[in-house]
Amino acid sequence: MDATADQASGLLKSLANRHRLLIVCQLLDAERSVGELAEMLGIRDSTVSQHLAVLRRDGLVAARRDGQTIWNSIASAPAREILETLYRFYCAPEERGEPAAADGAAGGRETC
Repeated sequence: MDATADQASGLLKSLANRHRLLIVCQLLDAERSVGELAEMLGIRDSTVSQHLAVLRRDGLVAARRDGQTIWNSIASAPAREILETLYRFYCAPEERGEPAAADGAAGGRETC
């Protein structure tokens, strides 16, 4: 039980950063490159790369190389399920009875 508590604690620590949470919200829809994430979130490529390294280290994000592009995606079913629950409660206004924003974040999920 201690091992699973440590695992859950690590996952929650990773998500406790605003930029990392926004990154994984965008990865729920599709795998994305550093450049795409940086453009969608309005932050520098280097900042996205640093946060992705933490997310990969903690097992939330997986990377796949295709030529010179590295595609990032959600790494596990448990992580995806937790993230989708967070998204549903905090990032999906239409599911809370609020109108959705007319201009979503560059074709991805509306950010939190």
